[in-house]
Amino acid sequence: MSTKQVRILVLVCSTRPGALGPAVGTWLTQTITPRAAELGAELVPLSLADLDLPFLDEEEHPSAGVYRHEHTRRWSAIVDAVDGLIVVTPEYNYGMPASLKNALDYLSSEWAWKPVGFISYGNTSAGTRAVQHAKQVVTTLRLVPLGATVALRIADVVRDGHVRPAAAAGQAAIGVLDELVRVAHALRPMRERARPTSQAGPEPGSYLRRLTPDDAPEVTVLQRCCWVDEALANDPLTVPALHESVEQVREWLADWHAIGLWRDGRLLGMVRTRRDDTEWHVGRLGVVPDLRGRGLGRWLLHEAEAAADPACRHIVLSTGAGSRNNIALYQSEGYRPAPRPGDDGTIRLTKTPLAIG
Repeated sequence: MSTKQVRILVLVCSTRPGALGPAVGTWLTQTITPRAAELGAELVPLSLADLDLPFLDEEEHPSAGVYRHEHTRRWSAIVDAVDGLIVVTPEYNYGMPASLKNALDYLSSEWAWKPVGFISYGNTSAGTRAVQHAKQVVTTLRLVPLGATVALRIADVVRDGHVRPAAAAGQAAIGVLDELVRVAHALRPMRERARPTSQAGPEPGSYLRRLTPDDAPEVTVLQRCCWVDEALANDPLTVPALHESVEQVREWLADWHAIGLWRDGRLLGMVRTRRDDTEWHVGRLGVVPDLRGRGLGRWLLHEAEAAADPACRHIVLSTGAGSRNNIALYQSEGYRPAPRPGDDGTIRLTKTPLAIG
């Protein structure tokens, strides 16, 4: 399971003046906030009344992702930044409110592979018919509705003008949060692979995306398993990648442009690059041991080279002097040993832009 924090949009859907929705949303947020902290989840409360979306007024189809209006771009950014959502909805005439349907219709790819839980409220059916109506729509958008729900009957929860559900409703709301966080973690690879910034990798089902400081735990694990052979082939055993803490990895991930090859939530390989004057430096090229010999390292090296700044005169990398396999790979790709000041047990190899294929 992913170790990254989950961001959850708590969306209050009624826009009617004097609606009960904001009070229900406040009760929900207060009830689940302590549990969210335990789970490492961040809650993002939002009311559609505050968002003030007009009826869908975009000329292009939402699937095109071409948004002409600022209100659409703002709504897109909010949804794109979260990993799942809890919808607080009333029931209007056996269905969900038009405000919710309109908000859903505005977007397309931003919804994909995110779990959605429902907290409904109403009279006779406690809003359950609105939820059933909404589920037909959200599944079309590739949102994943949860099995856990909370249905509040207004006559039972409103006391002296305040929303005060029984303790069992609070426990049910926590159950919705628990399930949503688990599903959000499980669906993260699907969300990442579907993002426009990701590209298909060479292994079936794999994808390439930029690594961020949030990926430090996975990168640390990859380094520990990848650089053991490097350490054994070189003396002394002082390979930095084997000794870095998660915080040290987090720091260099903020400074380098690092890319990772992923599949089903597993980091299969990585490489990092950055410019230093007229040199394009490549480093930390590694592939998990069980997938070596399948060309993934060479493929990642080509991706790192393709990202080189046009102003750079050389691509530069280093490896242990005893790492014969690494050296053979780099030389087969046109790299040649170059003088390097000092003696730290590594050799420096360079490649000129004219040799870059």
